[in-house]
Amino acid sequence: MSETISLSRRRLRTWIRLLRLTRRSESHLREFLRVNHDTTLPRFDVMAALHRNEAPMKMSELSRMLLVSNGNATTVITRLEQDGWVVRTPVKTDRRVIEVQMTDQGRAEFEVLAAAHEAEVDKLFADLGHDELDALRDLLQRARGDDDDTDE
Repeated sequence: MSETISLSRRRLRTWIRLLRLTRRSESHLREFLRVNHDTTLPRFDVMAALHRNEAPMKMSELSRMLLVSNGNATTVITRLEQDGWVVRTPVKTDRRVIEVQMTDQGRAEFEVLAAAHEAEVDKLFADLGHDELDALRDLLQRARGDDDDTDE
């Protein structure tokens, strides 16, 4: 790269490339989920959070984890509940608080969906091998400013 381009300009270009890659990948996955599995990325994200947690979650915790409003989470949960994939239960000690958890049917459906999602992400990044993925992970962690390896 030419030395006439400043480091800050190169960082800006890198950020734009990362943003483009993220948007393109997310758009592809949204379309994949819609066309092949008749679902949405927000539904997938909610189900993934509930699947990882296993125990019932307060709706407020779920919203906070997903970085969405309580209203957005409630809308997705309502649809998942109608499909029989989740169940909401008021907390006995405080009936204003609602907990949500996946049903056995929801867990089984999500495991199929998660496997398909993983396979599609694998296709998206098929040109990257172990060494490249390790290098990319390390660079992203440095850019993020931490040594946390929890997203593996």
